[in-house]
Amino acid sequence: MPITFYQDINSDTAIGLWKITETPAELEAQLQLKEHEIVLLKSLGKEKRNLHWLATRVLLRKMINTNEYIDFQVDESGKPYLANHPHHISLSHSYDYAAVMVSKTRKVGIDIEVIKSKIERVQQKFLADKELEFIGKTDRIEKLYVCWCAKEALYKLNGKKETSFKDHIKLNDFTYADEGMLKAKIEKNNRFKNYVVNFKRIEDYMLGYVCE
Repeated sequence: MPITFYQDINSDTAIGLWKITETPAELEAQLQLKEHEIVLLKSLGKEKRNLHWLATRVLLRKMINTNEYIDFQVDESGKPYLANHPHHISLSHSYDYAAVMVSKTRKVGIDIEVIKSKIERVQQKFLADKELEFIGKTDRIEKLYVCWCAKEALYKLNGKKETSFKDHIKLNDFTYADEGMLKAKIEKNNRFKNYVVNFKRIEDYMLGYVCE
């Protein structure tokens, strides 16, 4: 399970991808799990879900460079945090990849998705009419995935409580390339905040990430 992609976003923020090649047992051997985590792991059922859960945590350990136990918690808005480390974190996974973003000072969000044409079936569920207008026909599937990854990354940064992809997370028009950025904002409860979301195509996957 080598780190296949690593990038420093700024002096204290970084993203990493890991291609999953191990068995669940091989990944679990690299972690220090408490009893409640072992129970949770067994409850996940399918091997792919186990692999994703384990792989993101192994990658997280490497990203923050520690061999100590990581006390992984989730706050009231569904956002993960580390009780015994100062880092802000965000985790994602899709098929054969795990993705992690960490920062010592900024809230972060990351998402990775395998690119498939079926996203067209659900585009109206996560995009507003204005956003659907600028998607166009050229690179349509890729642009849809940029939009999904951008909104998912912002959703994770903001916290999942009462945040709607379609109603609260708004994207500006952008030009598609295999690597780029787009402007976005979260608008909720008569308040808004602007963000710049970066995206990058890696093999048959789309990656989106953002920090405050």
